[in-house]
Amino acid sequence: MTADGATILIVEDEPPIRRLLRTTLAAHDYRTLEAGTGGEALQAMRHHRPDLVLLDLGLPDRDGLELIGDIRKLAPVPIVVLSGRGEEAAKVAALDAGADDYVTKPFGAEELMARLRAALRHRLQQQGADRSFSSGTLKVDLVRRLVERDGEAVKLSPKEYDILEQLAIHAGKVLTHRHLLREVWRDEAVDPQYLRVYIRQLRQKIETDPASPQHVLTEPGVGYRLV
Repeated sequence: MTADGATILIVEDEPPIRRLLRTTLAAHDYRTLEAGTGGEALQAMRHHRPDLVLLDLGLPDRDGLELIGDIRKLAPVPIVVLSGRGEEAAKVAALDAGADDYVTKPFGAEELMARLRAALRHRLQQQGADRSFSSGTLKVDLVRRLVERDGEAVKLSPKEYDILEQLAIHAGKVLTHRHLLREVWRDEAVDPQYLRVYIRQLRQKIETDPASPQHVLTEPGVGYRLV
């Protein structure tokens, strides 16, 4: 999905921030809906079917993490959290609750737009629009379990592929360490250092410059995303 025709529900209790977001999104050809409370957000979800929810966690009537779960029960819509809570624990909690991404206030317009585009791409993949991932010279075929870089086949170990598969399935979404350990190792108690080792090995094979990765990006203290 592109910005053209996409509708974003802004859930924010501060009118000045809502106005800023409305203006910024309109300048990038998004349509907007607005809600100042969690209750209004759920009502908008039921009546308008937005393509993405931009959610502030600090709402007056309910806990933002609880609201993420309530939205998830209504629709598999991407949720990008916009919050002044910049601590790693807050980000992990929101992502583990079901958010697709987390942007900390104050935010830059270009960063926010990039996160929204990535979340909308992830929505298309969830809908089964494509069982492959392609970015630059990197191609991942999730049906045939094939990986190519610069037109050449890339040989990955089973664990390396399993990590890349999770990242490709959820391309654009931040996957927490806990998510990857659960899905790849089937055990959230595994030492995250094992994950870091495999991520480093994976970058050596799929990145043009592993020291400056362009595909597998680190969200410090939180997890990884594929772009």
